[in-house]
Amino acid sequence: MRFIGIGLAAALSLAVMAPAAVMSAPKKPAAAAADGLDPKALAAGMTAVPALLTQSGVGCTLDQARLIGEDKKSGQAYYEFSCSTGVGGVLVSNKAGTAPSYFNCLETNKPQADGKPSSLFCKLPGNADPKAQLAPFVAKTPIACPITNARAIGASPTATYFELGCADGSGFILVTSAPMSLDKEVKMNTCLAYEAGGNISCELSTREAQMAVVDTLMASSGKTCAVADKRYILTTINLSTYFEVACEDGKGYVLERTPAGGLARTIDCANAPAGAECNLTDSREAKTEQAGLYSRLATKAGFQCTVAKYAMFPSRAREEVVELQCSNRPDGGVAVFDAEGNGKVSNCVLSLLDGRKCSFSEQSAAFPAVTADLKAMGKSTCTVSEARPIGRTSAGDGYLEVGCSDGLPGWVLVYGAGSNKPKEVLSCKQAAGVGGGCKIANNVRG
Repeated sequence: MRFIGIGLAAALSLAVMAPAAVMSAPKKPAAAAADGLDPKALAAGMTAVPALLTQSGVGCTLDQARLIGEDKKSGQAYYEFSCSTGVGGVLVSNKAGTAPSYFNCLETNKPQADGKPSSLFCKLPGNADPKAQLAPFVAKTPIACPITNARAIGASPTATYFELGCADGSGFILVTSAPMSLDKEVKMNTCLAYEAGGNISCELSTREAQMAVVDTLMASSGKTCAVADKRYILTTINLSTYFEVACEDGKGYVLERTPAGGLARTIDCANAPAGAECNLTDSREAKTEQAGLYSRLATKAGFQCTVAKYAMFPSRAREEVVELQCSNRPDGGVAVFDAEGNGKVSNCVLSLLDGRKCSFSEQSAAFPAVTADLKAMGKSTCTVSEARPIGRTSAGDGYLEVGCSDGLPGWVLVYGAGSNKPKEVLSCKQAAGVGGGCKIANNVRG
């Protein structure tokens, strides 16, 4: 399981916020009309801003622009602009040959240090709700976050950072390009990955509010659990988020949340995947209890196994697929159990027909069982020393090629759909048209 690399501290050590010198620079404001938007200022803005946008690299389909004012001493001019596509803000023209500076409205709308309103406050109608301009960036990611609040954190030479508060109480750090453009990469990192008081932390919601989503997920799991404790575990590279829940009755679960916010899986602590193990409950006791359960289910399925160790394969709804290592026999197997406790256990050769390779047991440990299958089909002279899955047909029949220890040509065993008992045995010549035919060296020579 791969983890998301947050790594914002180093990037933000270079952060460039709208400097106080810019925010309080002396300006000659345009005459204000009744609506606060002077026609001459608008005309001047629409004349100057298109070229400035091109120079800045800001991704914006220009909607409206206005001249805020000029600083005669520095020769700088200040323009607000809004976009029909993109994020509006303020452009500061610099000396010739130097790209203009850009600040988004969440930055420029912050009050000055003395609490007075910013002189660069965005006033254009298209910038009335700066946080709404971030929604298209969120939409580029798999994360579901109806934005209820947002704040600008800062920028590095290559990235811009925002904190977002979402309708369900969760929060994220949104990372976009600098200058901002919808054509560039966008990332969303959960606020839960940041500790309070760190170089980067979230301020728009409390950790308690962010963790409230766990109760919602647990309630939709179908499990009976009075939540005693909970914790965030990690977020994977595909943006699935994992939480641990400890219940008052001593049980524990790992909840996998989809990027869209729904519940993907509820996993017993005994089966928690590597990297997402339980800490709030005694997973060793849970694993012992689960091993006992799998021992009973395997025996019920006709595979006598005292389970010493187990590992989960990806499963479908209402079933578990688990590899079993047995303390009472050298050959393990792969079990498929349904919600009622019924199932089938395939040895570590037959499991290959379903694309599941054992990691606890060697395939060779199952060769005696495959040799017995051959004998049951009347082929008693071959002791299996090699096996290779050819594949399954659309009807579910599995074809298994085997090689013999005496070096003579081997066979192809055919197992019916859902069965571990062969229904047919073919020579390699007979099976030549099945999945490319035999490949084991002795069988090809034969």
